[in-house]
Amino acid sequence: MKRRIVVLGAGFGGLELSTILSQAQGGALDITLIDRSDAFVFGFSKLDILFGRATPAAARVAYRNIAKPGVVLRQETITAIDAAARRVTTDRGTYEADVLVIALGADYDLAATPGLSEGGHEFYSLAGAARLREVLPTFSSGHAIVGVTAAPFKCPPAPSEAALLLHDHLTTRGVRDACAISLVLPFGVPIPPSPAASAALIAAFAERGITFIPNRRVRALDPARRVAILDDTSEMPYDLFLGIPTHRVPDVVAASGLAENGWIPVNARNLQTRFPGVYAIGDVTSVGTAKAGTLAEGAARVVAAAVLAEIAGGEPPPAYAGAGTCYVEFGEGRVGRVDVDFFSGPAPTGRFIEPSVALAGEKQRFGSSRRARWFGVRP
Repeated sequence: MKRRIVVLGAGFGGLELSTILSQAQGGALDITLIDRSDAFVFGFSKLDILFGRATPAAARVAYRNIAKPGVVLRQETITAIDAAARRVTTDRGTYEADVLVIALGADYDLAATPGLSEGGHEFYSLAGAARLREVLPTFSSGHAIVGVTAAPFKCPPAPSEAALLLHDHLTTRGVRDACAISLVLPFGVPIPPSPAASAALIAAFAERGITFIPNRRVRALDPARRVAILDDTSEMPYDLFLGIPTHRVPDVVAASGLAENGWIPVNARNLQTRFPGVYAIGDVTSVGTAKAGTLAEGAARVVAAAVLAEIAGGEPPPAYAGAGTCYVEFGEGRVGRVDVDFFSGPAPTGRFIEPSVALAGEKQRFGSSRRARWFGVRP
């Protein structure tokens, strides 16, 4: 019988894992990829949508384009995960797995921040970015706050990018002098693994008159008074709030009993959970890296290598390196790059490459290469 591989979630991790397994042994494997959505959206596309550089429709890559040997995509909602039995139940059926990989990412909990839904906006979801896109043209004066409500959160550079791109947006409209921008982060610096990238961002904030408030998070909003309440009880008046909502595991993961202290614990070497044959990759885990797409890709490669080694009876693959690349929008058409490494040394590191127009092109090619690899969509 063919080895049954069930992959939950068609994000960076699930797509990369399915692609590798298909390319290696597609005809010999039964790979089921399950996602409730009908399309994939790059995380960085949310900023493009927010600031009018792309439409929501253009940012979506339809899952129906997936055509890989051995891979069947099921657009279904997962209702239960039995890790011990390696069994998954959806709204349309039940799947038994020899290898189960959970790559369901992180969901957003707006209710965890009182007042956020009523008095603010989030731009981390496609719908939230699209709604805020319609609000931005009406903001011409006052105080805009980009505020993180809790850590960890996806793509640590994104709040800094949002503040810098908001500066560009208001400048282009000729209203920047009538507006103030503040950034509230729960870290001492914007990108903790990379002092050089953090210093460059802080300098960019200073050049643009953006107020950086480190080591704080937004605990609540008071919509009636239009104030953001920070975790030290201090208050900041606002006219526009762009929030990064609290992240959590999807409800089905929480109900499965897999999560501990909020996330799924895994062996940092091979991404296996405490259940044999059950792996977890990407944002849904507490592996110890930042939550970012390229890090999920790296985890997927390790799991794919482990599965293929088991099938072939070979040696286990090298340990997960916890390495990846983050592109950082600095505004004015320039993009920087941070190559992060969480596990090779005694502490995480991040090599910074200064922002440039050339790196903006590299970022576009990064997206195009994934569309081609995962979906067969050529530029």
